[in-house]
Amino acid sequence: MRNLLFLLISLPFLTTAQHIRIPGTQHRTGATAGARPGDPFAHTFSIVARDERTGDLAVGVQSHWFSVGTSVSWGEAGVGVVATQSFTNKSFGIRGLQLLKGGKTAQQALDELLRTDEGRDVRQVAIADARGNVAVHTGKKCIDFAGHHKGAMYSVQANMMLNNTVPDAMAKAFEKNKALPLPERVLSALNAAQAAGGDIRGRQSAVLLVVKGKATVEPWNDNHLVDLRVDDAQQPLPELARLLRTHRAYEYMNNGDLATEKNDMKAAMQAYGAAMKLFPKNLEMQYWTAIALANTKQVPKAAGMLQGIYTQDANWRELTRRLPKAGLLTVSKAELAQLLK
Repeated sequence: MRNLLFLLISLPFLTTAQHIRIPGTQHRTGATAGARPGDPFAHTFSIVARDERTGDLAVGVQSHWFSVGTSVSWGEAGVGVVATQSFTNKSFGIRGLQLLKGGKTAQQALDELLRTDEGRDVRQVAIADARGNVAVHTGKKCIDFAGHHKGAMYSVQANMMLNNTVPDAMAKAFEKNKALPLPERVLSALNAAQAAGGDIRGRQSAVLLVVKGKATVEPWNDNHLVDLRVDDAQQPLPELARLLRTHRAYEYMNNGDLATEKNDMKAAMQAYGAAMKLFPKNLEMQYWTAIALANTKQVPKAAGMLQGIYTQDANWRELTRRLPKAGLLTVSKAELAQLLK
């Protein structure tokens, strides 16, 4: 079945002087050969971008292909981001980042990747480097509608689209939403692509990857600022948006945890409260907001919140019993008894 699919998709690219290898057949190469049998069919739309304010780098993708985030999107803090699609050459991701790390600009890296690639005519690839340089290539045999739009520190690119308006719609949305944080701004471009018609086949998966523009001595905190994937869904972009909101909420939760470690209960309560506003029905966020209230001497209010939580899941009551030993709940025995009712 896969061989038949490959044949059907590849037929438009076959000429007497140029042949695409089909699994189970002999590979004949002309001046520019086509895709290899292991190349994923990630026909899609994507964006690579650098935030002019923070220097952070992002790549966002949606495709009618399973788990597009495992093949199209690549990034490294302080180096750059790569989107490799159409008949995807996954080596472009790792090799592209290595070339950038070696000092090449985005364009120089792209030129080197294409120079050594026999399938360049069916490739679409975009690179943004940490210095703000952007380079993009759309092969002349990418499936219509295919094209790209390069702007200041970003590029949007698409192939196998329903119509030819997708790149311009993405660019317009990205430039219009400059006030948004980079992840939300990238998501706005992806939504604009879908609204303009998107992939002619429909939709299935999406990815949003954001890395720091400058690497530090703590790489575990550099990659990845945002790393979200929807591998298989009827509506991948709404699901990606939901995951991004959840990510933001847990950023507040993490800030609350850090404040708790420093015994700054006021800051902890503010952070947990901000998380709860984003997801008011999330018991985890409700719970730690209540604990922060208790630690700031607002025990009656905390007890009221905890009662509602215990009603939905009694295990939270047992957790409350364990917190004083860990130093995470600093109340008297009488106050603890009130919280456990």
